[in-house]
Amino acid sequence: MGITKEEVEYIARLARLEFDETEKEAFTHQLDKILEYVDKINELDTSHVQPSSHVIPLENVLREDNVKESLPRDLVLANAPKKERGYFKVPKVIE
Repeated sequence: MGITKEEVEYIARLARLEFDETEKEAFTHQLDKILEYVDKINELDTSHVQPSSHVIPLENVLREDNVKESLPRDLVLANAPKKERGYFKVPKVIE
């Protein structure tokens, strides 16, 4: 199946990326290897394999909300880069 340097340039242009010639050659080789691997996987007989969205079964693990004591303000603000009157001081972002 193979990928050409022109195809790599086209993909790069779509992604608005710029590569020098060395990078284009490297990506051509890497993408070619990836496509070879995909072809190898496509040779497998998967007709008796159930489709799945995840390799392992997933469960939504929920826990009860428990009310706890908050951390002391001094401890929370100990590593703050800037603080003012017991609060975090952040740059103004809204006009």
